[in-house]
Amino acid sequence: MVASEVRALFAVASRPEVVSLAGGMPNVAALPLDQIGELVKDVVSEEGTAALQYGSAQGDPVLREQLCEYMALEGITASPENVIVTVGSQQALDLLTRVFVDPGDIVLTEAPTYVTAINTFAAFQADIRHVAMDDQGVIPSDLEEALVRAELDGRPVKFFYTVPNFQNPAGITMSAERRAQVVAACERHDVLIVEDNPYGLLRYDGEPEPTLYSQSEGNVVYLGSLSKTFSPGLRIGWALAPAAVRAKLVLAAESAMLSHSTFNQLVVRRYLNTFAWREQIKAFNSMYSERRDAMLNALTAMMPAGCTWTRPEGGFFVWATLPEGIDAKAMLPRAVTERVAYVPGTGFYADGRGRDSMRLSFCYPTPEQIREGVRRLVGAIEGEVDLRDTFGTTLAPSTEGHQSPAPDLP
Repeated sequence: MVASEVRALFAVASRPEVVSLAGGMPNVAALPLDQIGELVKDVVSEEGTAALQYGSAQGDPVLREQLCEYMALEGITASPENVIVTVGSQQALDLLTRVFVDPGDIVLTEAPTYVTAINTFAAFQADIRHVAMDDQGVIPSDLEEALVRAELDGRPVKFFYTVPNFQNPAGITMSAERRAQVVAACERHDVLIVEDNPYGLLRYDGEPEPTLYSQSEGNVVYLGSLSKTFSPGLRIGWALAPAAVRAKLVLAAESAMLSHSTFNQLVVRRYLNTFAWREQIKAFNSMYSERRDAMLNALTAMMPAGCTWTRPEGGFFVWATLPEGIDAKAMLPRAVTERVAYVPGTGFYADGRGRDSMRLSFCYPTPEQIREGVRRLVGAIEGEVDLRDTFGTTLAPSTEGHQSPAPDLP
């Protein structure tokens, strides 16, 4: 586990005068907080003795049934018996890695991929290998090549980790054709798929694609989360897994934390039972869609020549690539001086790649702040371009290993 030298800069970036396009924090201020407060009060007054007691490592049975109803919106038919509630989907990922990965085992991920997934795999000493993506998602031929190469090396691939919807950090959605090809490739090579889907219901354009789980229930572990559609502070996620895998995850959960927060589960259970949460998700989608559009329009209007970026159909993130020779990590101090923050692309690779890229988040700032943040970012980029044109490339030599951004950047 390696700390980041950019961590200190994020302490500066958290100042109110800095527009942060860095953190992937949902805008919980959009929730009806008075009603949520009443809901919490009711849990205490009506279920206090149960809410304050130990619970099950698999999770509250009623909540697991409700999560199956939630997943049905994504076209998943699930049994509560195969669901395990976790402390956010991040714990589910940790438990899966704990169960499957021995030091030196290969884990395949998209390139780029979720930063905290890299941290988790690295903590268990996995050999993290990336599979290339384009605007349709992971490239099946590259996945096939990685699977074959591991077999030739005589080393097992324990699973392929993917965020197929509005990927963190790239914002890309895997096409339906690619999903079928990915499932087929992993089935041929007897490799488990870990499908991480925290953003699936936050879609602003287009039609939903079928989940990988719905195409291969016996070979996919599906990870879900209420952090983006309700509250990250309650830390409710889950894994939907084949029965044998689910049993091992429950054992790993017992050893990791004994039992879940019963109180948090009962709050969420009551929320899903009494609150118009589907309408709340629609309200979130309307708000985030406006912010996504503000970012894309600002990038189109202001970014200098040589910059490119993704155009997400949902989720929280845009992935931007800088003009040739510009290093996003080296540029970050200048950007913070310009009072704007982002996450350099190197944090989303295990091998030092991504120096010419950055993740821009549109979920938390207002549209006006987003436009101002992009204006300030453009000023920083133009300053780096001037330096490049005067002195040559600003790209620093590549360094081995992964350096994580600050922990408040999901």
